[in-house]
Amino acid sequence: MTERPSSRAAADRPQRRDSRLLVVRGAREHNLKNVDLEIPRDSLVVFTGLSGSGKSSLAFDTIYAEGQRRYVESLSAYARQFLEMMQKPDVDQIDGLSPAISIEQKTTSKNPRSTVGTVTEIHDYMRLLWARAGVPYSPATGLPIESQTISQMVDKVLALPEGARLYLLAPVIRGRKGEYRKEMADFL
Repeated sequence: MTERPSSRAAADRPQRRDSRLLVVRGAREHNLKNVDLEIPRDSLVVFTGLSGSGKSSLAFDTIYAEGQRRYVESLSAYARQFLEMMQKPDVDQIDGLSPAISIEQKTTSKNPRSTVGTVTEIHDYMRLLWARAGVPYSPATGLPIESQTISQMVDKVLALPEGARLYLLAPVIRGRKGEYRKEMADFL
């Protein structure tokens, strides 16, 4: 991260763009003073420094704010009418920026099982995406797991060599929450 005296002259010069980098030029949000930096994309990047050194100003008020602003701008006029317009951060240029999410520094969740997915509330959407659009693979064979008709299952079982062992799994209870000690005891 570097500070420079004048960002206007550098902004007029053509810059070579590297798609592997998030490039910030002339960031002046809050206590940032014409900060330039290049951040590798698709990597875990950590900002460290003393309190008041500009970590949050850079991460939240510059990079995240510009990512959100660009995302909102990309929506249709109809969708934008329901959202508040965001101000452009005080920065000359940001290249290589993808849509962004942020997690509050002081989260109110005290649950030790909270994850980035649950805190950002994206977990349910990802689970739905994986269930509907994903293709599960067998960890044992590496082959895709596909649904089968009853007759396909019978044919596969009958094709097994004599004496072969197999697991036969089936749902015992559907559509009911609770404990099933009694039902499970009946099977043991």
